[in-house]
Order: sequence, then C-alpha cells, then structure tokens
Amino acid sequence: MAKTVADLPLQTRASRLRLKPRAKPYWRAITEGFHLGYYRGRRKAAWVARLRCPDKEDSYWTERLGQTDDILPADSDHVLSYPQALDKAIRWKAIKLEQASPQAELDPEITVEQVVKVYIGKRDARRSLQAGRTVRSDAHYKLKAHVLADRRIAGMTLARLTEADLIAWQGRLVRLAPSSRQRVVNEFKAALNEGYLTHRRALPADVPVAIRYGLQVETGGVVISRARENQILPDDEIRRIVAESLGLDEDFGRLVLLLAATGARFAQLRRMTVGDVQSGQSRLLIPQSFKGKRKTVEYIRVAVGADVISALAPVVNDRPASAPLLERWRMHQVSAMHWVRDSRGAWTTASEMTRLWAKVIDATGLPTATIPYALRHSSIVRGLRSGLPIRLVAALHDTSVAMIERHYSRWITEGLEEMVARAVVPMIGGARADNTPPVERVPDRILV
Repeated sequence: MAKTVADLPLQTRASRLRLKPRAKPYWRAITEGFHLGYYRGRRKAAWVARLRCPDKEDSYWTERLGQTDDILPADSDHVLSYPQALDKAIRWKAIKLEQASPQAELDPEITVEQVVKVYIGKRDARRSLQAGRTVRSDAHYKLKAHVLADRRIAGMTLARLTEADLIAWQGRLVRLAPSSRQRVVNEFKAALNEGYLTHRRALPADVPVAIRYGLQVETGGVVISRARENQILPDDEIRRIVAESLGLDEDFGRLVLLLAATGARFAQLRRMTVGDVQSGQSRLLIPQSFKGKRKTVEYIRVAVGADVISALAPVVNDRPASAPLLERWRMHQVSAMHWVRDSRGAWTTASEMTRLWAKVIDATGLPTATIPYALRHSSIVRGLRSGLPIRLVAALHDTSVAMIERHYSRWITEGLEEMVARAVVPMIGGARADNTPPVERVPDRILV
C-alpha cells in the first residue's frame, strides 16, 4: 500500500529553517507518487527526490539532487534553490521512467485513461515549476471531471478509439457552457495527440484523423464573444478603487494600483522583482505570462505615471533587485480566535485578494459582480479609445490582435470614430464634410 506523506511547506528558506534536524527527509508531494524531499542535518541540508516504482506500489527510487541554499551561499557549486531543485527533480523523473520502461512507447493497448493521466502529470509538474510550489493545473480538474470520471471513454484503448466515440463523449458535455466545453475539448485533444505521438509506432495511422474530426466543437449557432459590459469601468471609478485599496492595506493597494496602471494579469505581477521598476524612466518591466510553449520569458516595457513610481518607492528603496516587488504579511494562528503577523512573502494566488477586494467594492458602492479582472478590461479599452494601434495595445497587455478584435471590437470602432470622420469626403458638390473649402489643385507646368 502506498505511503501517506505529510505535505510540508518547503518553498521558502524561512519555512525550511523552522524544521528540526532529523535522520529522514521531509517530503512534499509534487504529483501522485512523486515527491521532493528536504534533508535537514545538524550541519548541512540537501534536496532529495523520490519516485514510486511503476510495478511496485510501496517501492520508491530516490536520488540526491544537491545541497540547499539555506546554509551555503546561492552561488556555490551544487547549491540549489527550491525552483532549481524542483526542475532537476522533474528532469530526473523523466529520465528514470524512460530508463525503466524503454518499450513503453510500443504499447498497442494503451488506454485513454493512461494517456490522460500521463498528460495531467506533466501539466501539473509544469505548473508547479512555474508557480514555485506544488499546485494542480487546469487540465487536472477539467480532465479528471469530464474524462477520467466518464468510464465509457476512459476505459477505451487508443487503438480502437473512433470518431463516433469522441462525438458521443462531447454529447455528454451538454451541461457546460460553450466556452467551457471548448476548453475541456482542447485539453482532451492535446492529451490524446501527445499520447499518440508517444505510442505512434504501435498504433493505427488513422488515430489522429479520428481525434481531429471527433473533437471538433459544434457551437450550434453564432456565439458572440465580448468582454462583459459591466466590467469596463470609467477612470473615476478605477481611481476610487485604487484609493480605497491603498487606505485599507498598503500591500494590497500597491497590487491593485499595478493591476489598474498596467492592465497585467495577477500571475505576471506576482513574479515582478524590485529590479523590474525603472524609476528614472517611469517604466515597469512586466514578465510575460506562461502561455503556449514559450521556452523563454521576455519582459514587456510599460510606461506608468509618477504617482505609480512614488507609491512603489517604499518597497523599492533599499531592497535588493532580486527581491519580490509585491509582498504581503503571512499570518500565524496563536489561538482559536487570534492571529498575529509571522513573516512577509510574495503573493502566491489570486484568491488571496478575495477578502480585501470584497471590502473595497462594498466601500466604493460598485456592483458586487465587479471583479479584479475588470481593471485589465478597462486598461485595454482605455488604450483603444485613445487611438493606440491595436497591435500596440495587444503587445502591452501580452495578448494577440485576434483576441483584441474578438472581445473588444465595439471599442475599437468607438476609438477610431474621430479618425474616420476626418477621412470623410463629400460625394455631392465641392464642400468638404467639415465645411472647409476644397484645396485647388495647381496644374502641372507643361514644358514645350
């Protein structure tokens, strides 16, 4: 029987230093059967990894990854931070599984359930690496609820999967909204395609055709997709939200201020460091989101006002460039009804905003349906109404022109109305639409 592991916080140096030295490692689950361990001795500390053997439920492979940065300086040889140790553990896991089952890619009886579980494991590991802590991906929840729970599709082998089977599976998603159904189908399609790519030498050649046509989404009509009308806020309301947030909690207020000033996503801002604030140029460097298959993450240069730079000064001055820009207090419970401040750390999830955001919305009198993402919607619309090129608005907000045109087409036309009006010419007579006399054209000189 598999062991039950206490999921301990190992992400931060402060949390690791609170652990007592002991002979066996402390473990943190990365995915099912795969753990990252922290060995705490009296004079040294080290990272270890553990992976459950595929053919033995209670047997594990272990690997020493390197020393931690708790005691030795981070620039020493073989010293790993938590993200570095997690990355090395994931790579070790992939190599170990490949060495243990070199013929796995030739399995002709691989099932949909097996393929989906492998895909979920990879997505969870990737998401954990990005977040710097153990988290589950969106694919985990979508595929577990709508594929693994559906035994009619999960139990089928990939070799016998037909277009009709996949269409029938889609028919069982009728309770989902069209957009939600599309996301589930996209995840399932990616899992099946990756499974076929791995096992293709043992599978029929027409499996990709069945996947392609069986997972086409029929919308049943025209679906108009646009940003919510009630999430486009005027500038005065945004200023009220920012002012109320800063007055309620300075850490929370700075986060809301940057959401409003840049239009960036929470996941981008939480990864910013002190060095990303260029006060002399009144500019912020916003890290790109983890979208698609990006191998490297670049930075988006966003100009901000002097008020934003001034508000960030308390968390920028006299702090190292590598320190997280936005932090908040972590609370520690000392009794049933009493909590005290423990330590400061970076924001981790958007749900940490929920309680304070609700207080701000209540204090400003705005509709309770107003969400933090409204600040991003409003920033995009503000750029369009100002006449900025659509490509520039898309680049500043780390999205595509297609997404801007699809969701904000109404505001694109509103922002260009004045430019369009200046281009109008009269169709009758010689007067211009703006009542200015026409410019006489001087004939070219004729040379004899």
